[in-house]
Formats: sequence, C-alpha cells, structure tokens
Amino acid sequence: MTRAEVDVGLEFLTGELQGSHDPCGIVFTVLAALSGMEREYIRDRTLEGHESARKRGKTIGGAGVTDDHMLSMALHLRNQEMSLRDIAARLVITTGKKKGQHPSPATVMRMLREHDEQTATV
Repeated sequence: MTRAEVDVGLEFLTGELQGSHDPCGIVFTVLAALSGMEREYIRDRTLEGHESARKRGKTIGGAGVTDDHMLSMALHLRNQEMSLRDIAARLVITTGKKKGQHPSPATVMRMLREHDEQTATV
C-alpha cells in the first residue's frame, strides 16, 4: 500500500497547529502541540499568581525609583513643554541600585500619567 492509498492524517481543531497534518511528522506535531499547551498553562498560572499577589497587597515588578521631588521636577519641566526624553535626561534617581542614573522616558511617562489620574479623581 502506498501513502496515497492509506489517506491517514492528523487534524487539530484549535490551537497554534490548527489544521490537517501529515502523519509522517506526527511526533514533531504532537510535541509542538504539547509545548504550546504547556506555554499557555504557565502563562495562566503566572497571571493567577500576579492577581493573587495584588489582592494580598504585594507589588509586581522592580523597586520604584521615583519620589515626590522627582515628580515635582518632572511636572515643572513638563510645564515648560519639554519632551519625555529631555525630562528623563534631567532627572536623577536618588535611591536604590540605580542611584545616580536617569529614569527611562517610560518611567517618567508612567509617573506623570499616575499623577494626572490621581489629580483627576480628586
């Protein structure tokens, strides 16, 4: 019997490997499907852990590098219509492992956005 006469295949209905596959590559296909499922499982468990930590009052991520003085300076520089990149270049982290370095523009943006959200709710 030739392969054309057998007409056997593997079909995934959902997931990354959705569709029909040749049985000759079935070992690779099954391993790839299992690794995709494992990746989704790990991601779901990680997100559940983060949510559980938040509910317990724990913070996720690195130590904060901003303080009230840095915020007031960033607000002053923003009022002068400076870009986030320029503001970040003028600010200096005063505590922790990154002491003496400049915060990233993303950190400055997040700090200013959080300030704006807090003042909008007050």
